[in-house]
Amino acid sequence: MGLMRRVDFVFFDAGGGHRSAATALQQVIAEQKRPWRVELVNLQEVLDPLDIIRKTTGLRLQDLYNLLLKKGWTLGTPAMLKAMHGLIRLYHPAQVRLLEALWRERRPELVVSLIPNFNRALGESLRKAAPGARLVTILTDLADYPPHFWIERQAQYFICGTARAVEQARALGHPAERVFRVSGMILNPRFYQPLNLSRAAERQSLGLKPDLPTALVLFGGQGSSAMYAIAERLDRCGLTLQLILVCGRNERLRRRLSSRRFRIPVHIEGFTSEVPYYMRVADFFIGKPGPGSISEAVHMGLPVIVERNAWTMPQERYNTEWVREKGVGLVVPGFRKVAEAAAELLRPGSLERCQANAAALSNSAVFEIPELLDRILKA
Repeated sequence: MGLMRRVDFVFFDAGGGHRSAATALQQVIAEQKRPWRVELVNLQEVLDPLDIIRKTTGLRLQDLYNLLLKKGWTLGTPAMLKAMHGLIRLYHPAQVRLLEALWRERRPELVVSLIPNFNRALGESLRKAAPGARLVTILTDLADYPPHFWIERQAQYFICGTARAVEQARALGHPAERVFRVSGMILNPRFYQPLNLSRAAERQSLGLKPDLPTALVLFGGQGSSAMYAIAERLDRCGLTLQLILVCGRNERLRRRLSSRRFRIPVHIEGFTSEVPYYMRVADFFIGKPGPGSISEAVHMGLPVIVERNAWTMPQERYNTEWVREKGVGLVVPGFRKVAEAAAELLRPGSLERCQANAAALSNSAVFEIPELLDRILKA
């Protein structure tokens, strides 16, 4: 048996998507029994000695980001992103030194970045410490938010889940042989496992009606206080529907919702790893326009209702354009319009049309990417 090829996946925990993409890909590679030693590298831990964000906010970068999501404090995120990029530029030489030491110790043959903002430092440090290693950036957003977010002007490879992201990489001068297109975002393999269940029976087991239109309200692993207002509006609007409310790690939100008396049937859940199950039980999805949540819902055949306004994270704004372009849901200017959007989606033929558009999109990216990484390793 030959030597195992060393492959490092770089992630951090700002939001849940970067870690979940890395672990999903690691799982598939293990199942395919590729001769690779795949290990996860948490960039936050590597760069902790610099205290880049903690020096000014008292919080780690990933903790600050997650707090913003949980509280809904995202109005000023474009300006905050510019300020963060200024700090990253200021500390760039120190970042490169820390990463150089890491690569000299680890000696990877392939480094796969599943994070934005730090790819310039990853590229420069690899060139200095491990010049034979290859750098691949897998965009876990549907598109880049330039400048200096996902795509940098440096010699490396890119794996993109949309035509828009491919165009952005090519526009920055990256040759076609270094820019790969896959069929979507990385999803956990559990979303591909068959769920043989009776929706009517499962709804009843959750305390719901077996035949009512069912909305899944989900704002990622951190939850969001916006869910309470959404639930209130849908409860009061007079529509015949019911809700599954997944609060994530937001225990305060779960308690608030649990203490409220609803007119319509409601099932309230905290943090869960059973999102594929709840999506199978639901008819449509309501949540923030994150690439992971949208991609999961669409893959499971659920039309989506998402918002786009000044509070929308700048890197997620293209996602709403994608929803409209693909005809897989509705975009509202704010969730104060959620009842109107739900009414539109529940009009005769509307839900079915969006469901058919979702079903027409086939996303197997998590199974396609290992073959591309193999090609890059052999290049």
